[in-house]
Amino acid sequence: MSVLRTASSALRLRAPRLARAASTAAPLTVTSTRTNASAPLLANIEASWKSLPAEEQYEVYQQLEEIQKRDWKELSIDEKKAAYFVAFGPHGPREPYTPPGQNGKVLIGTLAGLGVAFTLFALVRSQAPPNVRTWTKEYQQASTQRMQEENVNPISGVSSSGYKGKGMIMTED
Repeated sequence: MSVLRTASSALRLRAPRLARAASTAAPLTVTSTRTNASAPLLANIEASWKSLPAEEQYEVYQQLEEIQKRDWKELSIDEKKAAYFVAFGPHGPREPYTPPGQNGKVLIGTLAGLGVAFTLFALVRSQAPPNVRTWTKEYQQASTQRMQEENVNPISGVSSSGYKGKGMIMTED
C-alpha cells in the first residue's frame, strides 16, 4: 500500500513539470518513411508483392490500411488497385493451387476420358443381341387388340368406350 502512495505522490510532483515541457516542445508530426518511395511500389504491387520480404509486405499492408481510412474520392487509382490487390489478390491463402497451363491438360484428359467411354459403349453395344420380338410395332398392336378383346381396364383404359390413346404401342417405326 505504501509503495502505491509513494508512486502516486511522485507522479503528482512530476506532472506539472511534464505539462510545462510538453507545452514548450514543438508539436509532433508523424510522417511515413515510404511516402515518396511507396508510390512506385504501389503502382507495381502485383509484380513486386512476392519478391518483398514479409516485413515490407506488412508495412505496405499497414500503409494501405491508413490510406483507406481517408476519403476514397481522394485516393489515386494506384492506391485503390494496391488496396484491392493486397486484400483480394492471388497470394497467401488465395494463391491458386494449379500451375499455369493446367486447364489445357484437364481439357485434354476430359476429352480423352469421354472418347474412351464412348468407344467402350460402342463396343459393348455392337456385341448386344438384336431387339426382342416384343419391341416391333406389329406385336404391340396385337397386344392392344388382345387387351380390348379381354376387356382389360374397362373404365378408363384401352377397353373403355371412346378411348383415343395409343394403347401398348411404344415404338414410332
